[in-house]
Amino acid sequence: MNKLKLLLTVIAVCFCFSSSIAQNKVPADSLQTDSLRRSVENLLQQQHQQQQLDSLMKAQLLNELQLANGDKQKTKELEERLKKIVATDSVRKAEQLQKIAELKKNTTGSAVTPFTDTIFFIYTKIGSFTAAERAAAINERIKKLYNDAFYNADSLKINETESGFDILYNNETLILTVTGLDALWLGTDARQLANGYLTKIKTEIAAERETNSLKNSLKHIGLVCLIMLSLSILVFFINKLFKWVIHLRKKDKQKYIGGLTIRKIKILSAEQLQLIELQASNILRIILLILMVYLSLPLLFGVFPETKAWTDVLLGWVLTPTKSALAGVFHFLPNLFTILVIYFIFRYTIKALKYFVDEIEKENITLSGFHSDWAQPTLNIVKFLLYAFMIVLIFPYLPGRKSSAFQGVSVFVGVIISLGSSNAIANMVAGMVITYMRPFKIGDRIKIGDITGDVIEKTMLVTRIRTSKNEDITIPNSTVLSGSTINYSSNTKPQDKGLILHTTVTIGYDVPWKDMHQALITAALRTEFILREPMPFVLQTSLDDFYVSYQVNAYTKEANRQSGIYSQLHQNIQDCCNEAGIEIMSSHYWAARDGNRATTPADYLNKNYKAPSFNIKVSKEDGEGGGIK
Repeated sequence: MNKLKLLLTVIAVCFCFSSSIAQNKVPADSLQTDSLRRSVENLLQQQHQQQQLDSLMKAQLLNELQLANGDKQKTKELEERLKKIVATDSVRKAEQLQKIAELKKNTTGSAVTPFTDTIFFIYTKIGSFTAAERAAAINERIKKLYNDAFYNADSLKINETESGFDILYNNETLILTVTGLDALWLGTDARQLANGYLTKIKTEIAAERETNSLKNSLKHIGLVCLIMLSLSILVFFINKLFKWVIHLRKKDKQKYIGGLTIRKIKILSAEQLQLIELQASNILRIILLILMVYLSLPLLFGVFPETKAWTDVLLGWVLTPTKSALAGVFHFLPNLFTILVIYFIFRYTIKALKYFVDEIEKENITLSGFHSDWAQPTLNIVKFLLYAFMIVLIFPYLPGRKSSAFQGVSVFVGVIISLGSSNAIANMVAGMVITYMRPFKIGDRIKIGDITGDVIEKTMLVTRIRTSKNEDITIPNSTVLSGSTINYSSNTKPQDKGLILHTTVTIGYDVPWKDMHQALITAALRTEFILREPMPFVLQTSLDDFYVSYQVNAYTKEANRQSGIYSQLHQNIQDCCNEAGIEIMSSHYWAARDGNRATTPADYLNKNYKAPSFNIKVSKEDGEGGGIK
C-alpha cells in the first residue's frame, strides 16, 4: 500500500514537471520581452520540482533499505543510489542559490499591502500566476477577511500540501500558498515562512480593525479639532504680532525723516520708505500664514488612515522642490567660490587702476603724451573692457548656462541690442574720438553750428551746453564730430594772450581815421575784462561807397562773459565818439555836388581850399520877372 502511494506521488510530480516544461515552450517574442526573469524562474521551478522528486526517491530508497536487512548486495546498491541522489541534490541547491543571487540583482518583489503598510513581498510565481498577480490576489483576500463581520483570527490556519503550505480560513478559503521556491528565495524553511506570513496577516487585520474602531475614530476627530484650534490660535497671535510691530514702526517716525540715501543720492523719501516696509511686513505675514496652513494639512491628513497617503504627497510638493533647490545651491557652491574669486580679483585690479588714474588726474604722475583730462575717460574704457572680460570668465560657471531657455534669452537680448544700439554705438565711438581729440573741456565757451554756450557735461553719448540765456541744449556726439566746433576758451590760459573780441563801426569819409582809431581804442580800454596788454587795435576792414568800416579788436581772458563785454564795449564806443565830436552815422550822397564842401578830411585839403559856390542861372522867360533855375 505504501509503495502504491509512493508510485502515485511520483506520477503526480512527473505530471507537474512535464506540464511545467510544456508551459516553458513560449513564443520567441515573449522570451525577448522578459527573457532573463522568466528563464531563471522556470529553471528554478524545474529544479525545485526535480528536488521534490529526488526527495520522494530518497524516501523510497530509505524504505527499501529497511526491508533489505541482511542482503548486503542490495543494501550496497541502495546506499550508492542514495549517495548519488544526495550529491545531485547538493549540487542542485548550490545552483539554485547562485541563480537566485543573480535574479535578486534585477528583481523587485511585489508588495502585499492590503491597507496602508506593506506586510511582505512576493518574489516567485506559481504556475501561470506571476508574482504581481499573486500579490494582488492576496491583497483582495485579506481585505475580504477584514470586511467579514464574523471574522475570527483563530480560524486562520496552515495546511500542509504536496506543493507547500496553504494558509486557509475556516479550512476552506485559500488566502495564500507558500511554496518551497518561496522559502528558497528568502533562504528559509517553507513552514517557518508560512508561520511568519500567518502572524503578519493576523497582526495587520487586528491593527486595522483597532485603527478604524469607534474609539479611535473619536480620538482622530478630537485630534483634528485640536490641530484646528492650535492653528487658529497661531494665526490669531501672528496677526496680533504683526499689527503690534506695524504700530511700533508707525510711531517711530524719527527713523524715516531722512528717507533712504545711498552715496548722497536720495533713493526713497521717508513716506515711501515707511510704506514699503509696511507692505513688506504685510506680504511676509500672508506668506507665513499660508505656509502654516499648508504644513498643517499633512497633520490633518495623517490622522485618518484613508488620507494618510496624502501626507507624503503634500509634503513632497514642498520638500521636493526645496531639496532640489538646496541640492542645486550645494552643487553650485564650488562655482560660486570661483565666481567670487574672479570678481574680487577684477574689483581690486580696478581699484588699483583708479588710484593710479586719480594721481594722473591730479598731475602727481605725468606720462609723456598723455594729458591729465584723458585719465577718467581712459579708466571708463578700461573698466568696461575688464568687466566684459570678467563676464566672459564667469559665464561658464553660471547655473543654467547650457539650458535652451538661457541660450534663447541671450540670443534675444543680443538681437535687441544690435538692432536698437546702432545710433548709440555711433555716439559712443564719436564720444571716444572727441575725448582724445580734446576740442573742448568742461566749462569752455564753444560754438557748435548755430549754438553758442558753455560746456556743462561730456559723456560717451552726448555733450550738454548751457547758453547765455540759461538754456541747456543736448547735442549727440556724432553731430559734434560731423560738424565744426569753435572753442572761445582754448587760448584764455594765463600763459596765452587771450581771446580777441571784435566789433565793426561804419563812419563817413569826413571823419579822420586817426581820430576814429583813438576813440575806439579808448572805448576798448574803458571796458571791464579787456586786457591792457596786449593793447587793443583797430583794423579798417573796407572802404565802401559812402563810409569806412572800422573794426576794433581787444583781448580778454573771460571768454564766458562775451555778451556782457560786448554790451559794455558798444556803450563805451558811443560815449567816446560823442566825446570826440564824431557822429556815428553812415553817410549816403546824391549825385548833385554843386556848391557842397568836399568830404575829404581838412588835413588833406589845400590850405587855400575854399568850398565852391552854387551856380544860379536867371531866366527872363515866363513872365516879366523871369525866374531862377
